[in-house]
Amino acid sequence: MTLISSISGTRGTIGGKPGENLTPNDAVAFAAAFAQFIKIESGKDQPTVVIGRDARPSGGWLSNLVSATLQASGVHVIDLGLSTTPTVEVAVPGCTADGGIILTASHNPIEWNALKLLNSKGEFINAAQGASLLEMIQKQDFNYPDVTKTGQYRLEDGWIEKHVEQILKMELVDVEAIKNANLSVAVDPVNSTGAIAIPVLLKALGVNNVKMINGEPTGFFAHNPEPLKQHLTEICALIQNEKVDLGIVVDPDVDRLALITEKGEMFGEEYTLVAIADYYMSEKPGPTVSNLSSSRALRNVTEKQGQHYEASAVGEVNVVAKMKEIGAVIGGEGNGGIIVPELHYGRDSLAGIALFLSYYVKKGRTMSELRASYPHYEMAKNKVELKPGMNPDELIKVMQDTYANENLNTIDGLKIDFEHGWVHLRKSNTEPIIRIYTEADSKQAAEDLAKRFETELMALVN
Repeated sequence: MTLISSISGTRGTIGGKPGENLTPNDAVAFAAAFAQFIKIESGKDQPTVVIGRDARPSGGWLSNLVSATLQASGVHVIDLGLSTTPTVEVAVPGCTADGGIILTASHNPIEWNALKLLNSKGEFINAAQGASLLEMIQKQDFNYPDVTKTGQYRLEDGWIEKHVEQILKMELVDVEAIKNANLSVAVDPVNSTGAIAIPVLLKALGVNNVKMINGEPTGFFAHNPEPLKQHLTEICALIQNEKVDLGIVVDPDVDRLALITEKGEMFGEEYTLVAIADYYMSEKPGPTVSNLSSSRALRNVTEKQGQHYEASAVGEVNVVAKMKEIGAVIGGEGNGGIIVPELHYGRDSLAGIALFLSYYVKKGRTMSELRASYPHYEMAKNKVELKPGMNPDELIKVMQDTYANENLNTIDGLKIDFEHGWVHLRKSNTEPIIRIYTEADSKQAAEDLAKRFETELMALVN
């Protein structure tokens, strides 16, 4: 069991000892420090914070605890209740709030939960702000006002519907085309808030033939909630048996989108962003961004459209920073996270669904045909365990010198771009390991490349 506090928030397993797991003590400390942080950032004695949560069973008491701590700290609370991460991100500026907290452990199993922290724009706080907040927690550098200055609380319904309304107003969401296509879709929201939000979206888009599984938002996930192939056998079988057009899968907080073809095969999380970006650029040309560990396919389609692609360091906040820097029209991460700046700077599966369905019906191809129209790449992952005292940065620097004549990127570890593939070496922030990510034209080639670099690193370790 573990507790991991970082610049983006704190996450951990429920139960156990304070400081070792996510306990009420840890939640209170984080919420109190965030209240102090928001007061400083906003310049207000009584700022406002929006909170929302996914459906996991620890969310109820954790939300109550965080809300009460914020109020005791002099912060007004707008509680969205069961919601999605992108909905909270939209609601923060929509409520003219000063910050936000999302209670979700994203794709982690049921025993996990987390506090994810947003600024007044509804975007994740940056590294410097996160470091400042962690220092406050360490030093217990916060205090509570007297009873006359405690915060107010209100529960505010309807933000999922407001979020959907904003999505429908996007120029490239073609509601009429989707309605006229009479689509049949299968949906697996893995027993969380996607079970609330996706039906609202699909109804608004005129998609009435919906086959839902795991559609009760109980928080007791029917399978591992990370939307990977090995966890999605049930919906893949349903699609094959029921002959529906496509499948839609999200993670518990609805910021990762995975699609499934009419054959019950994975479209590929990496290709969620690729296809939607291809559609978006065809109508609204401009640069794109993904992180260093995302597929080369986005760069391929971007350059084919005559546009400019750049890679960021891993992490949503880094993708957003790079998008703003170069004025990207769309971006995201290869885990199915779509970021559309015209809506907001956050990964948004609901926006992704609406844009993809618009693209799909206009193309008039099956999902399999659409997937086959893009460059085919496969990925592999590996790792090398370090001995005590070893410096991962020094080891990665040796690899950088070894491959100095190749196309290198060092903004986040080391990425080496070869003609027919790439390798990305990153040190872990939580374990004594170096992670190895590779991509190539085939699964075997990607695995061989990962094994090659594992061997080369092991030679340095030993």
